[in-house]
Amino acid sequence: MPDLTTDHSRAALEGAHSHGAPAAARYVSSRADRPTSFDPADIPVPHGREEDWRFTPLKRFAPLFDLDAVGAGTAACPTAVAVRVDAPQGVTVEALDRGDDRLGTVGAPVDRTGVVAWAAFQSSTALTLGAGTALGRAARVTVLGQDPGLENPAASHLLIVAEKDATGTVILDHVGTAALTQTVEVVVAEGANLTLVTVQGWQDEAVHASNHRVRLEGRATLKHVVVSLGGDVRIASDFGFAGEGGHIDAYGVYFTDAGQHQEHRPFVAHTEPHCYSRVTYKGALQGENAHAVWVGDCLIGFGARGTDTYELNRNLVLTEGAKADSIPNLEIENGNIEGAGHASATGRFDDEQLFYLRARGIPEIDARRLVVLGFFNEIVTEIGVPEVEERLMAAIEKELELTGLIAARAGAEMADPTQA
Repeated sequence: MPDLTTDHSRAALEGAHSHGAPAAARYVSSRADRPTSFDPADIPVPHGREEDWRFTPLKRFAPLFDLDAVGAGTAACPTAVAVRVDAPQGVTVEALDRGDDRLGTVGAPVDRTGVVAWAAFQSSTALTLGAGTALGRAARVTVLGQDPGLENPAASHLLIVAEKDATGTVILDHVGTAALTQTVEVVVAEGANLTLVTVQGWQDEAVHASNHRVRLEGRATLKHVVVSLGGDVRIASDFGFAGEGGHIDAYGVYFTDAGQHQEHRPFVAHTEPHCYSRVTYKGALQGENAHAVWVGDCLIGFGARGTDTYELNRNLVLTEGAKADSIPNLEIENGNIEGAGHASATGRFDDEQLFYLRARGIPEIDARRLVVLGFFNEIVTEIGVPEVEERLMAAIEKELELTGLIAARAGAEMADPTQA
């Protein structure tokens, strides 16, 4: 990965992928050394053997690898994915041509879907929180999929900038059905405090890949929240610092249903002194072939003295047939730090918690519901956006109704095998 702290120009980033061997031929032991480029020729279509793609169902995401198909779909059917913005006073909303100098300054694409998204988008929707602004309410960007047959794979680009000392919340809400590859560039300037929430509330048929490329300048603060509830999703979030004293809290919540694939790949590159990051993701899975993937990476570079970082992933498997892969990675090149660590766990219900609740007369289905709500509540309350918290808890309650039905059916089948 290029050093974004020294040169933010697109010209410097183009060709910043590794030199010599083609991207596909290089083996990289560190996520920080991934080939990156704005040129699709440098990041070929994956075959599934690559470390970055070995968990991903390539057939489902294959339409988003094809630059010709995505480009044609985006141009031929601009309504396949509509972007609508509701912004309060203090936010400037613009449609930027792809040649605008403000685009492509945060970092280069890191994978095939990312480079296709960059090469195929027609125009970018840009939101700028003005310097010194304190928003009275959240700005909302609704990404509406209107392609139920997934016939027009599309690309989109969003730019979100919080200027110096700005404070506010931006919500990206994805609904409907589409095959979408997306770039979200985020710049948080000195002294700014931004909360960015992205909700994947797609219909089940949707396929969504997104590259979030984030830069914090100086003593900026970012709360980055990913909520994945619907569709097959793969979200790669790359966080970088461009100055001393930056602060990142990255939260993720997901509920993966039968046959669904939800993959989250946060990466924090600590390259500057005295920066702070916490990455905390929690997910629940239920149903046959539900698959959740979390790969969390953190780099502490040679110049990142005084770093304080930790990453955590927890998965709760609610039914048989669901699978979670959870891989935390920590690379330390400077031992003069405040602290660094990671933790990961995947398990089923806590039998002691269930026993405690049932011993007090609570039926098993209700006891399971309380355990799951408690599992999520710790992270949901950290989101800090009431409308998102309420929507998320309502969605979890709805999913738990299905869990109860699955459990009841499983119990009936055990009692009477003829019902299987």
